[in-house]
Amino acid sequence: MTHDEVIPILDFGSQYAQLIARRVREAGVFSELVAPTISVAELKKMAPKGIILSGGPSSVYETGAPKCDPAIFDLGIPVLGICYGMQLGALYLGGKVQPAKAREFGRAQLKINADEPLLKGLPQDTTVWMSHGDQIHDLPPEFVPIATTPTCPFAAARHVAKPFFGVQFHPEVTHTPRGEKVFQNFLYEICKCRGTWSMGNFIEHSIAAIREQVGSGKVICGLSGGVDSSVAAAILHKAIGDQLICIFVDNGLLRKGERELVESTFRDHFRINLQVVDEAKEFLADLKDVKDPQQKRKLIGKRFIEVFEAAASQSAIRNPQSEIEFLAQGTLYPDVIESGHGKAGTAANIKLHHNVGGLPEDLEFKLVEPLRELFKDEVRKVGELLGLPEEIVWRHPFPGPGLAVRVMGDITEERLRVLRDADEIVLEELIAAGLYRKTAQVFAVLLPIGTVGVMGDARSYDSVIAIRAVESTDFMTADWARIPYEVLATMSNRIINEVRGVNRVVYDISSKPPATIEWE
Repeated sequence: MTHDEVIPILDFGSQYAQLIARRVREAGVFSELVAPTISVAELKKMAPKGIILSGGPSSVYETGAPKCDPAIFDLGIPVLGICYGMQLGALYLGGKVQPAKAREFGRAQLKINADEPLLKGLPQDTTVWMSHGDQIHDLPPEFVPIATTPTCPFAAARHVAKPFFGVQFHPEVTHTPRGEKVFQNFLYEICKCRGTWSMGNFIEHSIAAIREQVGSGKVICGLSGGVDSSVAAAILHKAIGDQLICIFVDNGLLRKGERELVESTFRDHFRINLQVVDEAKEFLADLKDVKDPQQKRKLIGKRFIEVFEAAASQSAIRNPQSEIEFLAQGTLYPDVIESGHGKAGTAANIKLHHNVGGLPEDLEFKLVEPLRELFKDEVRKVGELLGLPEEIVWRHPFPGPGLAVRVMGDITEERLRVLRDADEIVLEELIAAGLYRKTAQVFAVLLPIGTVGVMGDARSYDSVIAIRAVESTDFMTADWARIPYEVLATMSNRIINEVRGVNRVVYDISSKPPATIEWE
């Protein structure tokens, strides 16, 4: 499926680059991340309505800093530079970039001092999110300043003759409250887009792409019961029907009742061919004495693939006329960007996801990843459009490595038992308080320390449980949830009284960034 309106986004390594793509698609225009080294000829083939230059961790004047072809600014196509992208555009067009006197990180007050289409409809004074150490110092006469902050005299500007616009702040993050208006103005006021892309179109495109890739072949899909794998399975089933075989692996790292829920949901509701493989002992043996979270993820990913390969070779799920060639995964955009596998290849490796980080080089299957370009909230929209039940579509995310990354340090049956019991209480009380849909992700973490307490009249030295609760729409940024004290008190009291081996409960009040949502 071709798109008549495309906005390529040159990714200079920003952790927010995928968010820019999401904001553009959210506004009804198809977007695609591309490497900053893309040639002008390749860009022309895409017939873009506009081009966006992302932010990035480098300084434009550093040796080896990522650059783009300066000829992009001569195409006559509107270009929007964000943070690093603005600095790079200004540098190419005669400006000077230097380290700022005061590094800006966090919320800043933007004052709009010119009536310009890029900032049309925004109040004269508004809040934006800054994250930069450099800024434009000398604005050439060919540029018009549009907005300022107390420490950044050129927080937004445009070129007089060329259709280049730049903002030093990040309109793509939720911490910039009216950021979506900046994108709407760029797309519709400046690029003159019509807004022809939708999630319905995405489903149609994905089904066609899956059928083209798979042909008459068979696909196995790792089904966890979470939102991502469930939506991936549903769209695959819609595309290829009985060619899909779902594999559910009981890895011994699941929440209470998880296996039973998956079996009843997908066998009874979807009538999908579901094979259940019990590998709990093998996974736990792999993880014995392993404390490093990256190593945990790699071991779990490796074992997952081995299980799939073994399952595919069993006669019970093999059609002699059609070998299983494909492995489907519910990989999402945040998985890809946080694992440093983005198209531009310039993102920092924050953590490995078992979907993308643990795959061996000699993988026997070809990958099918229908959700690879979507964020979590977009996946939920696809799920609703496919008719999935609400309790599946709105389930909180659960990491691929399961409780392995929520048990800090050594993983043992006893420590898993403690975490499962505590986590069940947290979710029970969250649901009872009517807060499940109002929060994005809530879970318990078992810390690798013991603390002194008093249980009855005796001294105790037991484990600590941390409760993590966040609010987020895209999972690239998140804020800690303000759960009422009385709900937290009930969670804490129940955990300490009902879970053997715990004598202390703490609450995580970190936002993302700088912290990640998961602890490992």
